Amino acid sequence: MKILKDLFFIVTLPVLLLVAWVIWSSQSSSFFVPDWGQMTNAFSNVWTWNRIQSDLLPSVGRLFIGIVLSIVIGIIGGLLIGSFRWLRQLLEPTLEFFRAIPPTVLIPVMMLLIGIGDDMKVAVIVLGAVWPILLNTIEGVRSMDEVLSDTSHTYGITGFALVRYLILPSALPQIMAGVRQSLSIALILMVISEMFASSAGLGYLIVQFQRSFAIPEMWSGIVVLGLIGVILSFIFQAVERVLLKWYHGQRELENAA
Repeated sequence: MKILKDLFFIVTLPVLLLVAWVIWSSQSSSFFVPDWGQMTNAFSNVWTWNRIQSDLLPSVGRLFIGIVLSIVIGIIGGLLIGSFRWLRQLLEPTLEFFRAIPPTVLIPVMMLLIGIGDDMKVAVIVLGAVWPILLNTIEGVRSMDEVLSDTSHTYGITGFALVRYLILPSALPQIMAGVRQSLSIALILMVISEMFASSAGLGYLIVQFQRSFAIPEMWSGIVVLGLIGVILSFIFQAVERVLLKWYHGQRELENAA
């Protein structure tokens, strides 16, 4: 019963929006608002297996690599910076400087330094997606319970054991909050990086359709982007439920008290 209830809440709003669009597009004469028939034709003609292999899968691969690198760099960097006050004080102004620079303005520079291949596109994703994870990890380490910290020092827990059993679990809720923010940033930057000096990819395809006034095909690419975002969100929620099972259980007990 709970599964049906959850499914109802998940699909109700998308179905209502789909019905509203079908009704609106059937009444509209605008060239930029395709109707149901045009969209189904666009999907069947554009998203063939060959197109998926040449444009969609490479984009998803670059997105996946960029997210994984952002998580690894963000967590390791955040644990190091958050664990040492002097390092945090030393790096904080520099981090704030680089965080304030939009990754999109660095794309021409990255093209000159790295080239126009996949490395540049992955680097752009990492440059934007790493910041929420890094900063949330630093804050998670900083806000570690002082009682736990004092207890670990008392029992002589140091080094990898301290990180593995105390610091990382304590900071994990904030790390996951940073990862959630990074997913949408990574998806946006994946599209933008493919709009510059690219000959394949989802972003390149959408721009080409827009420039050739293939409006239904352009909208089909945008819908595919949205579906990738939804799938990423569901995967993240599943991973979060596993990693933070203890945290959600603790919150339920606190709320019930």
